[in-house]
Amino acid sequence: MKGEERRSRLLTILKASRVPVSGTKLSESLKVSRQVIVHDIALLRADGTEIISTAKGYVVHGKSAPERVYKVIHDDERMEEELKLIVGLGGIVKDEFIYHKVYGEVRVSLDISSEEDIKKYMELIRSGKSAPLGNATSGYHYHTVTAESEETLDAIMDGLWKAGLLAKLKDYEPSSLV
Repeated sequence: MKGEERRSRLLTILKASRVPVSGTKLSESLKVSRQVIVHDIALLRADGTEIISTAKGYVVHGKSAPERVYKVIHDDERMEEELKLIVGLGGIVKDEFIYHKVYGEVRVSLDISSEEDIKKYMELIRSGKSAPLGNATSGYHYHTVTAESEETLDAIMDGLWKAGLLAKLKDYEPSSLV
């Protein structure tokens, strides 16, 4: 990944996060050293991006990244494919949630932004300690995804549709979902 692309991805990660992101997390996600992150932050600041350093990490002041909620359906075998598609097209999977008829909305934060994040997540799921959240609703679930632009979110939606992972909304579901 070249410098401009990496800094763009770094900025998307920071804008998508609700909490400060540590330099260590950024360096792991972008597969570069912590020093490269410090340098990239300096370059972004020099270009006018207001990035605040806190004791817990970096925060972008101002506008957040565009986001969209996708309703998807798949079995456990396609989970990794779904995540790789979203991240590979430039998205960050902020969370996963379901609407359960008994429990209501059940939501978990994921913040998956790299192949390394996917690998760690899949290792946890494959350990067998817990089943995927979507299993409680026969594979149907939702992801909030952020990206650098609406065009990237459109490309993710197209990719999910072509892969047969995007589910149609029911009449009772909010139209703000995709």
